[in-house]
Amino acid sequence: MTQIISNRFQSLRSRQECALIPFITAGDPYLETTAEALYTLDRNGADFIELGVPYADPLADGPVIQAAATRALQRGTRLEQVLEMVATVSPNLKAPLILFTYYNPILNRGVRAFCQQIASAGVRGLVVPDLPLEEATELIQAAADSGIETTLLVAPTSSPERIAAIARQSQGFIYLVSVTGVTGVRSHLQERVKTLLTDMRRITDKPIGVGFGISGAEQARQVKDWGADAAIVGSAFVKHLAAANSTEGLQAIAQLCRELKSAISVRSEERGAEGQRSRGAEEQRGGEATTNYQLPITNKNRG
Repeated sequence: MTQIISNRFQSLRSRQECALIPFITAGDPYLETTAEALYTLDRNGADFIELGVPYADPLADGPVIQAAATRALQRGTRLEQVLEMVATVSPNLKAPLILFTYYNPILNRGVRAFCQQIASAGVRGLVVPDLPLEEATELIQAAADSGIETTLLVAPTSSPERIAAIARQSQGFIYLVSVTGVTGVRSHLQERVKTLLTDMRRITDKPIGVGFGISGAEQARQVKDWGADAAIVGSAFVKHLAAANSTEGLQAIAQLCRELKSAISVRSEERGAEGQRSRGAEEQRGGEATTNYQLPITNKNRG
């Protein structure tokens, strides 16, 4: 299969560059705004863009993204409309699109049909937070057959044996959940993330992205310095789009995107000279709130 996500990470690694992966919810505030937001993020430093499909029971999401999904659903946003929009926008994006969706919409459409449909729309990666490793084989294979890389999640409580098993199956990169909770803005990241990254490096050489809880430039820089290949930021972007009119929201996410990319583009040894860099160089180039959430072990109650 064409490994667009993997190839992009390989290119970034060759430049010793950490990837920025912003997340937004499709249809909040409107699908037209989502399309403009994708263009905006693409122009302002996003290396990949994660697009969330609104879902009625988003167990991995914190209050900010849950509220965004609820608003989108209330306005009639459905998967078919999201993919129609993606099909229009994706040919004009440099950043590969990663679709974030729960498993029920996939199951309802049929795994293979779903993968073919999203691939036709221009999706290049897939994250399914409620699909456990033990039940992921069918989806991973069907997605791969359609040219899509399926990224699996590692919980901070995962054993080395489970991390190794997930690393073997995950494609594109490995999504390290930084906390035992839902997505959301935190004031600081746990030092445990640094240890996890070190431990994971002993197990796999696949790229590792850290998400759930990164809200600003300092936290993004921190995970980069700890050895992450990507900083995944969600609620901060979603909050900006929800808190203002469309024009102001788009301006706010453009600024946040530039700030985050600038922060993770600076090498640790270059920090002393950071203040002397021109604003033009910086311009070359959000997270959410907590409740308890554990990655799924079984899928028997899905219904």
